[in-house]
Amino acid sequence: MASTLRKITMAVLAPAMAIGATVGLASAPASAAVWSSCDQWANTSLNGYTLYNNIWGSGAGSQCIWANSGTNWGVNANHPNTGGIKSYPNSKKVVNKSITSLGSLSSNYNVSVPSSGAYNTSYDIWDTNYKYEIMLWVNKTGAVGPLGTSQGNVTLGGHTWTVYKGTNGSNQVFSFVRTSNSTSGTVNVLPILKWIKDTKGWFGNETIGDVQFGFEITSSSGGLNFTTNNLTVSSS
Repeated sequence: MASTLRKITMAVLAPAMAIGATVGLASAPASAAVWSSCDQWANTSLNGYTLYNNIWGSGAGSQCIWANSGTNWGVNANHPNTGGIKSYPNSKKVVNKSITSLGSLSSNYNVSVPSSGAYNTSYDIWDTNYKYEIMLWVNKTGAVGPLGTSQGNVTLGGHTWTVYKGTNGSNQVFSFVRTSNSTSGTVNVLPILKWIKDTKGWFGNETIGDVQFGFEITSSSGGLNFTTNNLTVSSS
């Protein structure tokens, strides 16, 4: 079972975390990108989104990130076939609105992902105090699984999910794992947040800070490509 103790993307402020491997051997796409880097904590801001290479797990291999924009980016990752999450490269949009003040919060995604390796493609949504973490897995491959125990299935935001509830010792984690894999679609996030708040009572009127979208990679031996063809996060 995958641990979610990791990358409140403030991890870019914690270079002391060791990764037992040299970062920088993977390759960016053949076509020139607006930005690329093979640094462990590489990050940049593009058209309202912040991109993170975010290699945070122990035993990681190499990984390079590239971006044409904040909504079109990818990585080439070569992480060994061992357990434990190695990285969560992602694009982040900051919302900073309470659940009750949100009129809408939704996202469109379109990705190209490998058929091998072990990973999930997921949203990682945080309140501003980083007390609660809401993960939305839209696809998964290989030996990966969410933290916590199953709470059953629910249909929300345009998808049917199996819901897991747990803690990593630092914060509460609510994981919504899509019951079938998807590489493109729209997620209406606000009904999910309201269901957690109003139907389950697992948290109150939290202020939603970061909405991240990326690839939580456990293994990608030999070098695999993960591409976000398009991503939009919108709120009102």
